[in-house]
Amino acid sequence: MSQPLLQVDNLAKRFDGIVATDDLTLRVVAGELHAVIGPNGAGKTTLISQLAGQLAPDSGRIHFEGHDITALPMYRRSALGLARSFQITSLFLDLSVLDNVALAVQAHAGHSFRFWHNARLEAELRQPARAALKRVGLGERADLPASALSHGEHRQIELAMALVGSPRMLLLDEPMAGLGPEESARMVEMLRALKKEVTILLVEHDMEAVFALADRITVLVYGRVIASGAPADIRANAAVRDAYLGEAEAEGAGHV
Repeated sequence: MSQPLLQVDNLAKRFDGIVATDDLTLRVVAGELHAVIGPNGAGKTTLISQLAGQLAPDSGRIHFEGHDITALPMYRRSALGLARSFQITSLFLDLSVLDNVALAVQAHAGHSFRFWHNARLEAELRQPARAALKRVGLGERADLPASALSHGEHRQIELAMALVGSPRMLLLDEPMAGLGPEESARMVEMLRALKKEVTILLVEHDMEAVFALADRITVLVYGRVIASGAPADIRANAAVRDAYLGEAEAEGAGHV
């Protein structure tokens, strides 16, 4: 079996006695969309934060493309090809959509921010930003102020910002959060297209989206993996249904 793109071994993180991740082991193969699901408080966002380098684990190791990145800072992981999106969008709403993404290009390239107004004229920043916006379906809205776009479109801008560094893997933390049915459907279609180009680790509460997109699914409960496998196997797993899926389906909307 080929080496996984991402390999997590025995990851543990505690906050004042609360176990967030508990001896967590995970494998993500290049080219797949791997979803991580679980009830609130299962440790999903803590896992993403440790993978991205925002949080240091108490123990365990993280390898990416064969490199031990456990102690690397976020910018070093980004340079290796790990890109993260967050549950809550953080955009400069007074700037244009294009300016927001160009800032991400500038940051990834290590340019100084002191000359931002002149940077608006630099094709080396603008062209990659326009290309990223086109990939997420916002090419025609690039010159609008970010404030004029919907919440779902803000999510698309954030994805464009994550894509400008040509990442090997996207770490997506609940990209469907706060989206209505039409926006969720558009996001699913966009992720379906992106998964053909980049490996994705997806944390998501929307079970309809997860089962529509995922090649494999890992289920967390109280920071521990209780199951990992193909979507059909996860749906049929009695322990998963008892711990999570039964609760989600009982609510009737695919969310918990």
